[in-house]
Amino acid sequence: MDIKRSGSQPSAKGPADYFTGTVRIDPLFEAHDPARTSGASVTFEPGARTAWHTHPLGQTLIVTAGCGLVQRWGGSIEQIRPGDTIWISLGEKHWHGATATTAMTHIAIQEWLDGKPVDWMEHVSDKQYGGIS
Repeated sequence: MDIKRSGSQPSAKGPADYFTGTVRIDPLFEAHDPARTSGASVTFEPGARTAWHTHPLGQTLIVTAGCGLVQRWGGSIEQIRPGDTIWISLGEKHWHGATATTAMTHIAIQEWLDGKPVDWMEHVSDKQYGGIS
């Protein structure tokens, strides 16, 4: 058994290579061999978002606060709110983040494959983002 006490794991700033705007990542759990699932609580300030990316084994998002946005490549931008659960299929190109005026926090759960849980791509442009409120 491994108990991670609240506040015992340092928060990290979302790296500019993978995020636009101010993003805080709070680790929740890491995979213990042979398991490969990890999770984090991610908070996006208004206007903040991920770059386009995929997950080799998919990802589950659970919105816990605020109002956010998610979009799959070629799809429409969807608004997401607390209590919403989003499944992103393996290899599906997508992004997620806050609206232009409201912060959003979600729990992100993903599995690692061949040493990584995500493949990062180009940033979401301001035009693609659209700044929906």
